[in-house]
Amino acid sequence: MQALDGAPEGDPTPATRPRDALSQLVRDVNATGRSFQGMADHAAKRGYEISKPYFQKLAAGNVTTAPSADRLQAIAAGLSVPITVVQRAAALQYLDYRATELAGYDDDTRIIVAHLAGKAPADRRRWRAMIEAEDSVKDDE
Repeated sequence: MQALDGAPEGDPTPATRPRDALSQLVRDVNATGRSFQGMADHAAKRGYEISKPYFQKLAAGNVTTAPSADRLQAIAAGLSVPITVVQRAAALQYLDYRATELAGYDDDTRIIVAHLAGKAPADRRRWRAMIEAEDSVKDDE
């Protein structure tokens, strides 16, 4: 059986624990080698102000109130992930909300869709053409 977010019920992985989703996202990016200061610097380069201590508190699960919409934008910039990924994680962690629009799809599919949703219409059309061209090549083989 699957939960509303598409994850198997009872799945103990951090990404599916509602009260940890955004914190885990920050920890995941930190585990790739980006420091908390690097996150803050990355956000600043994109015009967003957010501090190293805030990322540290978020990673430790010590932020008890949901971030504002502006702060979610800054978090997304600092982590280099689409805003929709951060919004989903925040909704899980702070509101126990699970989006059902892509229920049944794995995380890879949801991440791909989130990345494409943030692109300009011309870029989405280009990606669609590439995907459809790849499908037609498979059909010809």
